[in-house]
Amino acid sequence: MSAPTSASSAVQIAAGVRSGQLKAADVLEEHLARIDNREGEIHAFNLVLADQARAAAAAVDAAVAAGNDPGPLAGVPVALKDNMCTHGIATTCSSKILDGWKPPYDATVVTRLIAAGAVTVGKTNLDEFAMGSSTENSAFGATRNPRDTSRVPGGSSGGSAAAVAAGFSSVSLGSDTGGSIRQPAALCGVVGVKPTYGYVSRYGLVAFASSLDQIGPFTNTVEDAALLLDVIGGHDPMDSTSIPAPQPSLLGAIQQGVEGLRVGRITDLPEGADPDVVERLEAAFDALRAAGATIVDVQVPAFSYGLTAYYLIAPAEASSNLARYDGVRYGMRVNAPDTNSMYGVTRTAGFGDEVKRRIMLGTYALSAGYYDAYYGKALKVRRMIADDFDRAYQRADVLLTPTSPTVAFPFGAKGDNPFAMYLCDVYTIPTNLAGHPGMSVPFGTGAEGLPVGVQVLSGTLGEPQMFRTAAALERAMGAAK
Repeated sequence: MSAPTSASSAVQIAAGVRSGQLKAADVLEEHLARIDNREGEIHAFNLVLADQARAAAAAVDAAVAAGNDPGPLAGVPVALKDNMCTHGIATTCSSKILDGWKPPYDATVVTRLIAAGAVTVGKTNLDEFAMGSSTENSAFGATRNPRDTSRVPGGSSGGSAAAVAAGFSSVSLGSDTGGSIRQPAALCGVVGVKPTYGYVSRYGLVAFASSLDQIGPFTNTVEDAALLLDVIGGHDPMDSTSIPAPQPSLLGAIQQGVEGLRVGRITDLPEGADPDVVERLEAAFDALRAAGATIVDVQVPAFSYGLTAYYLIAPAEASSNLARYDGVRYGMRVNAPDTNSMYGVTRTAGFGDEVKRRIMLGTYALSAGYYDAYYGKALKVRRMIADDFDRAYQRADVLLTPTSPTVAFPFGAKGDNPFAMYLCDVYTIPTNLAGHPGMSVPFGTGAEGLPVGVQVLSGTLGEPQMFRTAAALERAMGAAK
């Protein structure tokens, strides 16, 4: 499939709708037609909200006709990862255990999107409870990569990435706990951003690992990602981890260029990326140097410990967070002779294999006699990683790495080997542990013409320089076409 046209730009759609040159209803119907055409093949969605989207688009058009401004995302079709609460609309986390649950409230990001005039087209598929790197772990079936349907779209936000790559929605939201926005963005050839921890409210996001989870956008352009983050970012008193500080407009930052910016090359980065991915990374360094940036060598010695620390910390937090799914308060319940038996049979039937694996890992790491040896030690490693990044950012404004070690891989290629699957996130996980921002930018193709993403990293609240760098890479790719 060819890449979406420039008409898919959220900035262009919103400008056209606000000026009256475009009708939100027409924009929506164009996207719904694409869904009708290819959704059966791709399975990006768990639920398409066509009727509700039509009503929302009509309301946007009515506001424009009345001389009112619907907002900066007027008429922009958006898809939501199905772990974000939507009032009265099923939110499943792609798990059987939440069967039938309809939240009584909207997540903060949903509220902000609606207030900005966006039109929600559906809830997207994901690895169950956001645990996976291929969107093969969904209880409702796998999502396919629109660039090559024999391959995975990445995960866990594979449905959200595929929705944008296929043109089903102009933009989408995903969540990133260890790379679940950036890795599928790379594999599907779109832009994906994990903001600084606390930059975007987590209120209404169904928790996987609360100290790591962050919501962020998938878009076709860096400019659209800046617009979306400007809308959904900012302090939220409903989230105790939300940063209580004003955030500068990222739309303004992307015009500044990279003249004088210091771009770091991590000399002790873990090896294992395929040669075609490394080649695109080197081309990205060359492009930034040509645009006026300075390339500097830095070291992040604890980077290679990220995977080990993550797979103790994240499962431990998941073990605690997922204890609430017991068949008593909401979702699936399997009847049994007594309460304890009901807990066991409900959770056995409701959770998939990968979720069970991580719950058991986490419970073990938190158990008496093992807490200090595993979970406690992992927290110390997490501190080391953050400190090493902080030292690197004294020498560099941003860092560049591969996003994924490979291009999109075939279905089933890693499913029987959990460790091989976990290695998909070797370059993304350390940033989550540090709480820093990161984003993946499409930068050409690798093996078999499949997309390669370059990852741009920066320090806490370093989104402006991160977006400046991403925009420069995007311009370099545009100039090369």
